[in-house]
Amino acid sequence: MSNDKKALSARLRTADFGSAGSRRLLRNGEIPAVVYGKNQPLHIIVNAHEFEMKKSGFSESTLISLNVEGEATHNVFVKTYQEDLLRRCIHHIDFFEVTAGHTVRTHVRVELEGNPVGCRQGGVLDQVIHELEIECLPKDLPEVIKADVSALDINEALRVEQLTVPAGIRIHEDPEATIATVRVVKEEAPAADESAESAESTETTEATAAAAPESK
Repeated sequence: MSNDKKALSARLRTADFGSAGSRRLLRNGEIPAVVYGKNQPLHIIVNAHEFEMKKSGFSESTLISLNVEGEATHNVFVKTYQEDLLRRCIHHIDFFEVTAGHTVRTHVRVELEGNPVGCRQGGVLDQVIHELEIECLPKDLPEVIKADVSALDINEALRVEQLTVPAGIRIHEDPEATIATVRVVKEEAPAADESAESAESTETTEATAAAAPESK
């Protein structure tokens, strides 16, 4: 992701609070938002079009430079946002501000890499854990944690303790937890209804043959 996509612009919200004020902002193409963190909550206004264009690239582990007009830049995460699915609009955003030199604890997506040995023998790769809770300094925060599954054979698993992560990152998960495994594809047994229908069809055919008059 480019640096431009990791930045957002905003302005202070100093008046017109309340639900009526929020509705006016939304009608004008803006979103009311709050920055929480080391200081008192900071009420701001974000451009709706800019946020909509960039939000697909914002995960819980994406560090964003929030440029508030007349303020210093704030390094933040998108903690949550409230979305109206019927009107297809976002009507509030919560940001969380991080402090340089202080560790942050968040979730990071796990991305599998490689073509497992077992898959080349007919097995199927199954990803069990899709994100991990980690702790590190903001400067060390990765977008994703990559897991190499190339060596996995059928019925083998990659566990949390086997992951290779950059220095300074602490994983808060069970070391024995399975990240991914290669399993055997089991052939499905015929459904009970299908077996019953097949048996009934056979019995009907046999009964019909027995009742038919013998040709002279």
